[in-house]
Amino acid sequence: MSSADPGEEVLHRIETGGVSWITLNRPAAMNALTPDNRERVIRLLDDASADPRIRAVVLTATGKGFCAGADLRGGPSGGPSGGPSGGPAAGDRVAGDVARMIRLGAQRLITAVLDCEKPVIAAVNGTAAGIGSHLALACDLVIAAEPARFIEVFVRRGLVPDGGGAYLLPRLLGPQKAKELMFFGDAVPAAEAERLGLVNTVVPADALEATARAWADRLAQGPTRALALTKQLVNASLDGDRAAALAAEATAQEINMTTADANEGVAGFLERRTPKYLGR
Repeated sequence: MSSADPGEEVLHRIETGGVSWITLNRPAAMNALTPDNRERVIRLLDDASADPRIRAVVLTATGKGFCAGADLRGGPSGGPSGGPSGGPAAGDRVAGDVARMIRLGAQRLITAVLDCEKPVIAAVNGTAAGIGSHLALACDLVIAAEPARFIEVFVRRGLVPDGGGAYLLPRLLGPQKAKELMFFGDAVPAAEAERLGLVNTVVPADALEATARAWADRLAQGPTRALALTKQLVNASLDGDRAAALAAEATAQEINMTTADANEGVAGFLERRTPKYLGR
């Protein structure tokens, strides 16, 4: 349905069936994110939420790396003196600059994935480090190629994990294991990541795209609004108490029952046929 210039650093296409493919395309830099790349990914995720044609998203990358984190070579806007995710050079900073930089940069990227109203699949082809690891782990489903690795690299550079790491990892692993990964910064191979529950499945590298496409196509044929509401419920489930969770669940079902897909799903059950969902 759409295509992109292969020279672009973030490729995008919407395939027939409603799957949006977002591909990081800086293989020589292990797909490290520049501020411009980050903003384009955020825009594409926001667009996916608003576009009824899009019913699932795949986030992947070219080359041997998924994402090596923030680009630390760009000088004041993204270099080493500009901090972990880009920003003012050290000598030019005032109190509040770094917190603002993180809030408006890395954290916006992660929340764009978490808040996307369509299911997002990470197809992790290689090393995911720092914010790149958090970008993958924020996705709803994670498929890793056998060569993939996940690295909490911040401690190696004397940094606090940013981009939602201290929020995401304890929810996926529990606090003790999350601290181990963040304190030591050791690489976690794909098979170990699957054992820990960081990824859903591991596949041979040459099967990654086909597996991601099969999963995304299946999601794209599902009840899109019900999936969006389910995503919101699960993402919020560890942040509140039982009463709040149950109230949110009831409200979500109330909203969902106004959709065409919910009516079609019930009708299909009663008529003993496979429902045909339209994403509305």
